[in-house]
Amino acid sequence: MTDLPDSLCFLDGDYGPLREARVSVLDRGFIFGDGIYEVLPAYGGRVFRFAEHMARLERSLRELRIPNPFSPDEWLGIARRLIADQQTRGVHDQLVYIQITRGVAPRDHVMPPGLQPTVFAMANPMKLATPEQRAHGVACVTADDFRWRKAHIKATSLLGSVMARQIAADAGAVEVVMFRDGFLSEGASSNVWVVKDGVVMGPPKDNLVLEGIRFGLIEELCRQQGLRHELRRVTRAEVLSADELLLSSATKEVLPITTLDGAPVGHGAQRGQPGPVCASLYAGYQRAVAAQSI
Repeated sequence: MTDLPDSLCFLDGDYGPLREARVSVLDRGFIFGDGIYEVLPAYGGRVFRFAEHMARLERSLRELRIPNPFSPDEWLGIARRLIADQQTRGVHDQLVYIQITRGVAPRDHVMPPGLQPTVFAMANPMKLATPEQRAHGVACVTADDFRWRKAHIKATSLLGSVMARQIAADAGAVEVVMFRDGFLSEGASSNVWVVKDGVVMGPPKDNLVLEGIRFGLIEELCRQQGLRHELRRVTRAEVLSADELLLSSATKEVLPITTLDGAPVGHGAQRGQPGPVCASLYAGYQRAVAAQSI
């Protein structure tokens, strides 16, 4: 246990060293993965798009019938205390991880009523894309989306995403671009965007994808920059013939895919290189970070 960080964490109302935090083995998060999580990016101590993260946390809890143990202001207070601790350690940009499980109960698949949720939170350094990845883009591979059909819940039961991400790791790629029944879904831990003829396309907001916080942000940025934005069923053929492919997530922000299954993305002089739409959206993202963090 000595290799664990000694940073501060929050567990069930108390703050203490992360390496000393303990949860019952009968917690339903441990037994069933019966819980949800949320990740708040913080730049220079300020949380980015906090209200949107709180709205998604509330949606996930509602789907699992777990009461939200705190108000948004209380969550923000917890996040800021954890962020402040990391800042004393010289950490500038951070991710605040929040996890809420149904609580502790004898093992039974049925959801027992009236449990006290287990609440855990910690802050970690944010590992952003490298300058080289920004300049040259990243490699991805494709795979079938074999996960469950409740992907819109940000659930702690992430084995499907772990296995999907390992497909990419085994291939030396950054992410996997997944398809369900021939249509684009998402990455293992990212949303995927397709650019064709200046139109930015993504899958619809339904139960088959996790609506990343950047879903709404990408739409805002497209509107600001006069780019067409469409959420619809995107075929595999459209992905493979895209002018640009992009990943978005808290750590990737907006990141170009320049190689897919070993083949360069795009056409003509732009083939296999980051494109202008990605560059424009990334610049807009950075402006949003400065304007929308609290």
